[in-house]
Amino acid sequence: MELDGRVVVVTGGTRGVGAGIARSFLAAGADVVVCARRPPEETVSADGRKATFTPVDLRDPAAVQDFFGAVANRYGRLDCLVNNAGGTPYRLLGEGDAQRHARVVELNLLAPLTASLAAHPWLREARGSVVMIGSVSGTRPSPGTAAYGAAKAGLENLARSMAVEWAPEVRVNSVVLGMVRTELSHLHYGDEAGIASVGATVPLGRLAEPSDVGEAAVFLASDRAAYVSGASLLVHGGGERPAFLDAATVNKEN
Repeated sequence: MELDGRVVVVTGGTRGVGAGIARSFLAAGADVVVCARRPPEETVSADGRKATFTPVDLRDPAAVQDFFGAVANRYGRLDCLVNNAGGTPYRLLGEGDAQRHARVVELNLLAPLTASLAAHPWLREARGSVVMIGSVSGTRPSPGTAAYGAAKAGLENLARSMAVEWAPEVRVNSVVLGMVRTELSHLHYGDEAGIASVGATVPLGRLAEPSDVGEAAVFLASDRAAYVSGASLLVHGGGERPAFLDAATVNKEN
C-alpha cells in the first residue's frame, strides 16, 4: 500500500471526520495515532488494522510537546500530521462574551499551530507533511459561527505561510470542507429527510462522507502530491448554488 511504513497523527481522530481520515490512512498502510481529550467509544480501525489512541489536550503546549515526543520515541519517525481537531457550538456574536469566542479561536487556530510546531522537528527529518482540515466557513460569512469562520480563515493562511517557511523539507496543505455527514448530522439537519434535503442543495447531490475527506488527506500526504504545497483542496461537492439564481424571476417568453 502506498503509505506502508509511514506514521501519521490525526488530531481529533476518534469520531466523525477525524475517524474517517484515520481509517483512510489505515487502509493506505500507515501506522496511525489518534488523539483527543477523551477516548473513542470503540477503537478506530480499517481493513483489520487499528489506530492507537493517546489522550491529550491540544490547548496545553507542554502536553502536546510530550505527546509528539512519545510518538517519535515509539515509532522512530513522524511522516504526517493531520490537524483535524476543532469545532464550535452555534452562537451568535451577541450571545457570547469575547472569552467564549476566544476559546473557539484557540481550539481551531492556536491548537493546530501548537501541534504543528511540536511535530515540526520530526516532520522535517522525515520530509513529511502537514494537512490542515479547513472549512468553507473560512471563505464566506458564517453567522452563528463567526469566530469559527475567522479561525478557519486564519488556519488556511497559516498553512500557506508554513508551506513557505518550512519548505523544502515539509509540505503544508489544506483540505477545505463543506458539509459532511457524521454521526452528529441529525443535530444540525434533523432526520434522514432533513439530511437528504440539505444534501440536495449541494451540486453533487449529497453531503460528503468522512471517507471523502480521508481520501483527499491521504492524497496530500502521499508521494503523488510531492509537488503540492501551500494548496487548498476544496472538498465541498461543488459548493453552494448561488441563492440569486433561485430568487430571480425569468421571463421565458423573451
